[in-house]
Amino acid sequence: MQVIWDGINEAMRLIFGGDADVLQITLRSLWVSGLALLIAVLIGVPVGSLIALRHFRGRRLVVTTINTGMAAPPVVVGLLVAMFLTRNGPLGQFRLLYSTWAMVIAQVIIAFPIVAGLSLAALQQLDLGLRQQIAALGAGRFQTFLAQLREIRIALLAAVMAAFGAVISEVGAVIMVGGNIKGQTQVLTGAIVQETRIGRFAIAIALAIILMALAFGTNLALTMIQQKGRQSV
Repeated sequence: MQVIWDGINEAMRLIFGGDADVLQITLRSLWVSGLALLIAVLIGVPVGSLIALRHFRGRRLVVTTINTGMAAPPVVVGLLVAMFLTRNGPLGQFRLLYSTWAMVIAQVIIAFPIVAGLSLAALQQLDLGLRQQIAALGAGRFQTFLAQLREIRIALLAAVMAAFGAVISEVGAVIMVGGNIKGQTQVLTGAIVQETRIGRFAIAIALAIILMALAFGTNLALTMIQQKGRQSV
């Protein structure tokens, strides 16, 4: 119990003391996860929408693949990305392994099926007559698409929150492709693992508190937007 209190005190010291290393690690965590989330949303929402609104051969297989990706173990994602980025891999010439860009790639692959799958599921729940009503009002394909996204905006925010939670808390893949290099690729989750391994539990708990506070603050902001949108429905 004393270790927990020591961790809380250490967290307060690190946060309010402006520790440079912790600030750097926190900002790196936000940059990697934030960029990965943005890319996943920009790709995942259109892909999920296209699959939901179109009927084509092999559609069930594609949906099953996306749903499977939502439950894919991060270490498997890390292994695949590492194999592609290793020196002898297909993308080895870019020398991205053990860099923050490799971590972004891994987190995009983790977040993409979550965004695409939840977007797809939400659009499939819409009344088919809604699309016909929108089209009857003279809306073009793109306008119809945007109108349908507006109808599922609450579900889309839930998808964003789920994807953010998956990437900000990810450990295995980012360590495998980033190397957990202090001052270069170390993020909060990797720092927690390292501090725990060497027995510095107070600092590990402090970093865990910072990580949870970061996740809570982000989700609080998104939830407020989500609930505001729900009241206007």
